[in-house]
Amino acid sequence: QVHFAESGGGLVQPGGSLRLSCAASGFTFSSYAQSWYRQAPGKERELVAIITRAGYITNYTDSVKGRFTISRDNAKNTLYLQMDSLKPEDTAVYYCASANTYTRLLSGEYDYGGQGTQVTVSS
Repeated sequence: QVHFAESGGGLVQPGGSLRLSCAASGFTFSSYAQSWYRQAPGKERELVAIITRAGYITNYTDSVKGRFTISRDNAKNTLYLQMDSLKPEDTAVYYCASANTYTRLLSGEYDYGGQGTQVTVSS
């Protein structure tokens, strides 16, 4: 059974940092491209960052480039999102999601997804 344990969310002031983690089980984590999505109240789901199976290629939505870093540890079956210089507009529920190809994740498709962790950026 596929399971994701997402953690690291919380309340942070503007300019602060958070590190999200997503520990996966129930499938071969290293064989899947991984991603982080977010969804803010009243807005559509947005692809934030994506990483290939071995972690050599990453991609980010323009609004987080230079501030967020996606990474993975295949030995620990864990995906990370380091978020720096956080802004109020980063407030959302953040989800990890996996697909068997990088291209499918780019197109918005995924095979497995987590339950999400809340990130709130506010003073």
